[in-house]
Amino acid sequence: MNQAYFLTGTDTEIGKTFITCALLRHAAERGLRAAGIKPVAAGTGAEGRNEDVENIRAAASIALPDETLNPYCFRAAVAPHIAAAEEGVRIDFGRIADGVNNGRKLTDLLIVEGVGGFRVPLGPDGDSADLAVRLGLPVIFVVGMRLGCINHALLSAEAIAARGLPIAGWVANRIDPAMSRFEENLATLENLLPAPLLGVVPHAPLGGNAGAAGHLRLP
Repeated sequence: MNQAYFLTGTDTEIGKTFITCALLRHAAERGLRAAGIKPVAAGTGAEGRNEDVENIRAAASIALPDETLNPYCFRAAVAPHIAAAEEGVRIDFGRIADGVNNGRKLTDLLIVEGVGGFRVPLGPDGDSADLAVRLGLPVIFVVGMRLGCINHALLSAEAIAARGLPIAGWVANRIDPAMSRFEENLATLENLLPAPLLGVVPHAPLGGNAGAAGHLRLP
């Protein structure tokens, strides 16, 4: 088994990293060598580390070299193309693709997590959708379950399909515990999205991303 997926989301702050980590833990429970890659991260703490990258590192069952795990990490927690320009760095898609190829050689399951939503500018080489096309991986996308998620999910699915990328599945992540008509919204998404539902993750599950792993399945 050697599977790799590009994981994106309907927006920023909808739990992409949380779901990435949960999927990695789910795979590890099944004895798979599982790891994640965060090609571009923005926002570091005083020690110079990015929280999302460190969470992905902790959830993996096999360690990847730092250069493979996270080739681009910027200090400011702003849009990545702005952060890159401020630091005088160009995000090179070829460098990222090389890292993904190296990661695939070491793992049974590799999840490449995008940044923000599906169409976030990254610089002169294009946006995160262009990166997904360059990598050519099936897509998993996370729907942050809150008011407006149906529109965001359908637009994301349309954009992914327009680029010829298969959607391996989607995850409903309940980021708003007070969302009105949750079940009705979920049913609508199941009916309209052209991909299998890989799981419904409750708000703040016990055990964090390890607990969320029990609510998911792999594509």
